[in-house]
Amino acid sequence: MNPQEAIARLTREMIHYDGGDAKRIQHFIKVHNFARTIGLSEGIDEEQLYVLEAAAILHDVGIHAAEAKYGNCHGKHQEELGPEEARKVLAEVEGFTGEQKERICWLIAHHHTYTNVTSADHRILLEADFLVNSFEDNLSQEGIITFRNQVFRSASAISILNDMWNLQ
Repeated sequence: MNPQEAIARLTREMIHYDGGDAKRIQHFIKVHNFARTIGLSEGIDEEQLYVLEAAAILHDVGIHAAEAKYGNCHGKHQEELGPEEARKVLAEVEGFTGEQKERICWLIAHHHTYTNVTSADHRILLEADFLVNSFEDNLSQEGIITFRNQVFRSASAISILNDMWNLQ
């Protein structure tokens, strides 16, 4: 299976996993699209892009488990429970090595961790998720600017955010 076929299959598996939850399906589709766009714009290599795309699709896979266990879907609960749920979904899709699966799970376990961001895939996942959350959560312009200034580093992500919200 080629990488784009694997990404398409993973997308279908995640849609099935989130079946009946159109809001969450729409969310991860948008995060994936932004992550891919930023990754390509920033020139990350094919291997890193492949893992990034998979992590973007799966990044919120821990929400259902967090709601069941804790009664909420706070980010830290998603980070805690997401990797195990991701492994279940990834087990249904061919095309990912053990090393790739572990990196995907690491990214999921850190997708609400905004400190010590040292890798492009981690940074881009945070940026892509925020691009979507800034709209879906109806964040204030002040909050968007603060987050941009504190977290965003990718030139293309900054440009997208500025264009989305007509920021300077």
